Amino acid sequence: MLTRLKSVAESGFPLWQSVAKSGRQYPYAKHIARLAVRSLYAELVLYPKPGLVSLRDNGSHHDMDASCFMRSLFSLRHYFRAIAIAGAQGAEFHELKALGIVAEQRMLQATRGINTHRGAIFALGMLSAAAGYCLARDQTVTAAALRQTIVTQWGKALRMHSLPPVSETHSHGQQAAKQYAASGAREEAALGFPSIFELALPRLQQSLDEGRSLYLAQVDSFFSLMARISDTNLYHRGGTEGIAYARHAAQQFLDQGGTAHPQWLHIAECCHKQFIARRLSPGGAADMLAATCFVHHCAEIFSLSTGHE
Repeated sequence: MLTRLKSVAESGFPLWQSVAKSGRQYPYAKHIARLAVRSLYAELVLYPKPGLVSLRDNGSHHDMDASCFMRSLFSLRHYFRAIAIAGAQGAEFHELKALGIVAEQRMLQATRGINTHRGAIFALGMLSAAAGYCLARDQTVTAAALRQTIVTQWGKALRMHSLPPVSETHSHGQQAAKQYAASGAREEAALGFPSIFELALPRLQQSLDEGRSLYLAQVDSFFSLMARISDTNLYHRGGTEGIAYARHAAQQFLDQGGTAHPQWLHIAECCHKQFIARRLSPGGAADMLAATCFVHHCAEIFSLSTGHE
């Protein structure tokens, strides 16, 4: 399979189309792709997310806006289907990586060189592959099953590739990870995404169990991520002081009750303004939030599926 992928990539023909043509027996792959794109959109429209782009404003960014993110989303829709099919076929990690490289190139073309979703391409790509793998084998799709699949099928390769980037282009986040010895998306994946499965997803479910809407639960989940993870985007923009400030602000929001607080919106918006003033942007937390939304929706929609329509 890898030889075919390389030859297609070198010819300039969209790599994922080659995979999709050989995977028509996996109709659920399009549903996986739809959930992945929907999860990225849910992250985009969520407000307030301190320092981040939404439909309301550009946060701490002068080089990107919501329309830029929408172009990026549109460019990735076929990638998620292709990587879900590759996962269903039992592809090895280097084959998934090849798909991710092409997806990143398409994203950069769509955004005119702006990195909107590099981390999400990796995290959501691995989760989409895991969902495809489970459904192809008639396994019940749960959060635990997705995590176990990533660790069992690709964990060894992920540990070996936890430092090198998806492509030869070093992002600001990757440079910050090296400078501050911070963990990034690949280190997260090698450990089975603990920030998703042990932190963000339980917080999302807690807020839902307490009667709050999915939207509010996503806000709580986002702040829980910001308070705990080693976000290389924050390291890049603010160094150790920046990430310390972000973690403190997020934890303070949570300690006050999160979205259960009557004035939660005012508190979160004040935090957003402070992040903009400091030019802080927790992009890593945003990627993990989108991945958390994906896992949540997959478990809801595919939990009773046998992998066949």
